[in-house]
Amino acid sequence: MTLFPEVVNCVLQSSIIGRAQQNGYITVEAHDIRDYTLNKHKKTDDTPYGGGKGMLMATQPICDCFEAVRKLHKEGESTRVIYASPRGRVFNHEIARELSAYDNIVVLCGHYEGVDQRVIDEIVDEELSIGDYVLTGGEIPACIIVDAVARLIPGVLSDKECYEKESIASGLLEYPQYTRPPVFHGKEVPEVLLSGHHANIDDWRLEQSLALTKARRPDLYEKYVLSHKEELLKLEKRIAKQKTNR
Repeated sequence: MTLFPEVVNCVLQSSIIGRAQQNGYITVEAHDIRDYTLNKHKKTDDTPYGGGKGMLMATQPICDCFEAVRKLHKEGESTRVIYASPRGRVFNHEIARELSAYDNIVVLCGHYEGVDQRVIDEIVDEELSIGDYVLTGGEIPACIIVDAVARLIPGVLSDKECYEKESIASGLLEYPQYTRPPVFHGKEVPEVLLSGHHANIDDWRLEQSLALTKARRPDLYEKYVLSHKEELLKLEKRIAKQKTNR
């Protein structure tokens, strides 16, 4: 639900998310809040009580838009209503997984100085933030939420491995990747990746992911180490054996 559906459509009708819609795996609809205002000038905002700069999105157009959206959902379907807001909990991969279990997700995009609190109290299930900064509107956060959730829906990506082994999703940052040519500006592709030895390649990738995560996201690294102690001990033994064999 947005004042600027063209922004949402521009992003979400392209590339992988656009193809997913064409193939029927997901449906993304941008509902224009202005279509539901009773004001003849299509005005959807007003000055806030108590004073202050800026304008606030009013209750009536948003709530009427939501009622129209809700009527599109089938009886018995689960729905989660999100308000994109810097006040919410910070959006991450685990929240995306939670949202992917719902039949419908409705994202309210704020603008100006935000929306009347009564809208949030009445229709919103949760506020989500995409980071500690403020944007001019909620359309970009909405697109981020939709993209992150949509790629977890079966069929949207070609293989579940596409999202299970990527950065963050696996619990670690992703390992470095390479393609042709084997040498570029004097820099060579790591020998193990050219070896064809898949077990050694998997070990190298995990080792690289661990090193990158430890250096750049020690919080993720500590969490991963605590929950994968046996796996990491086996990895150390395999790597030591590989070095001995060389």
